[in-house]
Amino acid sequence: MSQASESVRRTPTLADVAHAAGVSTATASRALSGRGPVSAAARADVLRAAAALAYAPHPVAVSLARGEGHRVVVGVVAPSPWLLTDQYVARLVTAAARAADPYAVGVSVRRLRPGDRAALDELARDRSVRGLVLVNHRAELVEALPAALRGQVVAIGPGFGRVPAYDVDTGSAMAAAIGHLTATGRRRIAMLTGPAWAASLRRPVAAYRDGMRAHGLPGRTTSGGLTDSTGHAGLRRLMRRWPDTDAVVAITDAVAIGALRALAEDGVRVPDDVAVIGFDDAPAAASALPALTTSTHPVERIAAGAVRALLTGDTAADRPVVHPSTLVRRRSA
Repeated sequence: MSQASESVRRTPTLADVAHAAGVSTATASRALSGRGPVSAAARADVLRAAAALAYAPHPVAVSLARGEGHRVVVGVVAPSPWLLTDQYVARLVTAAARAADPYAVGVSVRRLRPGDRAALDELARDRSVRGLVLVNHRAELVEALPAALRGQVVAIGPGFGRVPAYDVDTGSAMAAAIGHLTATGRRRIAMLTGPAWAASLRRPVAAYRDGMRAHGLPGRTTSGGLTDSTGHAGLRRLMRRWPDTDAVVAITDAVAIGALRALAEDGVRVPDDVAVIGFDDAPAAASALPALTTSTHPVERIAAGAVRALLTGDTAADRPVVHPSTLVRRRSA
């Protein structure tokens, strides 16, 4: 292959522009970016060479030259990697990527171990990072944010008054679920909670307990984990401890679907004997057997709002954005 045909096929680089203009790569960079000293004649030569070669600077190089990162990191706090495959995380990351695309910014996912401050320091030093979206975090992790990340972090969940926060109103969602169950005559309402390490899942549990107290009813809680299989096992534990339970609210739809499966295997009729309500209104909820009553969770709107705030700088730690949740009534309750 001739040198001429090779140059046509290969994408031109900054070094090619510099060579064609007869200047150094550093001079070509300054001429194209408009940053730093360069003579008018050299700038004209570089611009002519760039036009002749159809040179386009790489967006990553441009962002680094400007001192800006080219990616938003979604930091998911979890003790093991399996949560990265969870449906909620998948929805969140997809929505974040769509929101970042118009800004020519990418999105990556990073698992953060609970209390892993070293990972925060590493992200703060990484010039490719434009911002950090925290998920499943605790107050201690927010308090440990390095100074270099200030103004570059938003939270999905509580911001603890330190970083901007984007969330769903889990309190009103739980109140609506309990109100619906008590209105239909249920009195022995139990909850399948999430794992203890997931700090963001504590608020629905607190709301459940508040709601039960408001109705003068005792609380019943046991962990249902975050998956279908853990929800299945959690339901079995719950029914062994409280066999007279007549309703179950689950921390997520996946957990609720596992509970439905366990009840069906045990010959318990839903909703006749036990009503079941989930949370998320995930696609699988409508096709569950029976169709699952659940509360909406606008994950896509939450993630998009958080990412746009990061990229536009329109953030304020003192005014969290909380989206409403609506009870979707189906056959299971």
